[in-house]
Amino acid sequence: MRLVATANVESGTILGKTVRNDKGQILLSEGVELNEKMLRRLLLLGITYIYIKDSVTEGIEYIEVLPDSVRRKAVQTIETTFQELQNDSKFDTSFVIEKASKRFKDLIRQLLFELKNNENLLTMLADVYTYDNYIFTHSLHVTMYSLAIGMKLKLTPKELEILGMGAILHDVGKMKVPFDILQKPGKLTDQEYDEIKRHPEEGFQMLRNVPAMSLIVAHCAYQHHERLNGTGYPRGIEGEDIHQLAKIIAVADVFDAVTSNRVYRDAMLPHHGLEILFAGSGTLFDPKIIEAFRKGVAIYPVGITVILDDGRKGVVSKQNMGVSDRPIVRIIEENGKDTDPYELDLSVSLSTMIVECDTTFPKNV
Repeated sequence: MRLVATANVESGTILGKTVRNDKGQILLSEGVELNEKMLRRLLLLGITYIYIKDSVTEGIEYIEVLPDSVRRKAVQTIETTFQELQNDSKFDTSFVIEKASKRFKDLIRQLLFELKNNENLLTMLADVYTYDNYIFTHSLHVTMYSLAIGMKLKLTPKELEILGMGAILHDVGKMKVPFDILQKPGKLTDQEYDEIKRHPEEGFQMLRNVPAMSLIVAHCAYQHHERLNGTGYPRGIEGEDIHQLAKIIAVADVFDAVTSNRVYRDAMLPHHGLEILFAGSGTLFDPKIIEAFRKGVAIYPVGITVILDDGRKGVVSKQNMGVSDRPIVRIIEENGKDTDPYELDLSVSLSTMIVECDTTFPKNV
């Protein structure tokens, strides 16, 4: 299968991977022949990339790090808790979060189990899912990325649990922000942006007095928009004044934000998201955390077409653990011409570099 921009897909193409919503409902099944109406619908739902079947990528399969059943349960757990906080004023905030804390701890253990027992680098391709509310899915993705970083940094089990809890709840303060501001498709006014910028402090106040929860979790919510050089918010703290776990969540938060579809812009591909993190390394983000992220998260997802510095074109067929920017590539084109496919391991061919990704519609489908 191959990952292609939905806008480039031609009618009659066979879908390579089932498209679901975040409740697990199938929108389009693997193997269906796509028509213009289906493709328009996918674009309207904000799905900018899909997997398609073609002859030269036969046998290349995208393997979910997180099974659909676990993903659905995770999003539902987050959604239920957040909606209680948002909609039911008769509940005390501390009571709602206290009640949810055991469910969240069980969820974090499940997510850690999936990460530890999967031989593939973490990929959370949000584009093959559609969702009703970005915050719930975003909270899950940030948790997965944060735990992947934490594992590479060799955090203790207790630290990973606190990190997971802080990541799940990092945006809980957004439940105090009007929905029409959160979902506004156009540019925010200064007043609306100020309203958004209050969510870290709102989250801190909601979490700081929950008896069953470490105070560090509250500080993760408070500090995930702070930056090393003091240019973040809400307090403009810097360097060592920012807790390490909040620094981890900051990296995960930015990466998922730019690689997910939003109401005001389309998703970037993962390698572009990493470029944004690298651009802020040492000034905005901790370089050690970015390096741990690079080792644990797939920058070039299986199925994406890449162009190498010698002009060859291929499709990523497999990941190499610990070197996310050096995958195994199935070469399909040399010197501008089709070639008999063969595998090239970039972790061995160290002089060869990926210079570009190509999500146009393949000519040989």
